[in-house]
Amino acid sequence: MKINWNYIKTFLLIGAVFFLFAFAEKRNNSRVLSEVNLNFTNSENLYLTEEAVNKLLIQNEVRVRSVGKEKLDLNRVETLLEAHEMVENAEVFMTVDGKMGASITQRKPLARMMGNVQYYLDRNGEKMPLSEFHSARVPLVTGVTEEHLQEVHPLVNFIGNDEFLTRHVTGLHRLSNGKYEIYLRKLDFVVMLGTVSEIQTKFKNFKAFYQKAMKDKKLDAYQKVDLQFGDQVVCTKK
Repeated sequence: MKINWNYIKTFLLIGAVFFLFAFAEKRNNSRVLSEVNLNFTNSENLYLTEEAVNKLLIQNEVRVRSVGKEKLDLNRVETLLEAHEMVENAEVFMTVDGKMGASITQRKPLARMMGNVQYYLDRNGEKMPLSEFHSARVPLVTGVTEEHLQEVHPLVNFIGNDEFLTRHVTGLHRLSNGKYEIYLRKLDFVVMLGTVSEIQTKFKNFKAFYQKAMKDKKLDAYQKVDLQFGDQVVCTKK
């Protein structure tokens, strides 16, 4: 009987392919996570450290350095990270070489609310606890209670997104009538902003006044600058 070697070679080739595929899959599934790569998208101010993230995962029994890839629930890890009081968003992923990666966006504080209990107000208008790792350089706000947070948020958000105001504004105070005073770095006059309305126009007028007064070297001549009168800036001299 004549043996057809072509058929035999074909069967052997198919068998070898299936064997290699099964071997590769088993090896990939049994591969142990050897490293966790963390990336903080706003790493200039770390309110949460890499050590704190690893401690969080350990406390929740997420053994990312010793568990097989197929056993790691990435959604659970992502949920744990996003539940942290300093995290705004987290994206967790797995690399082909057995490493877990996490891209973490920290919450961004806009102002520090002063009172019996101090906390930050973040860019989403929500309360944010102080961090043991970093103190944010943001304006200090007094006279504001929790019921006023939605009122003051547009104001501190505007200041936090304006380079000039971020550089100069150090504090805000809410008066009992709902009007705000603003305090500036290295200047001893008070800026009367009034209510949180038409703030874009008010600050535009203030910038024009500031540039003119600085050019004339008269910034130290005033004790109060009032922005409540439309397009006018009313100044009171010392």
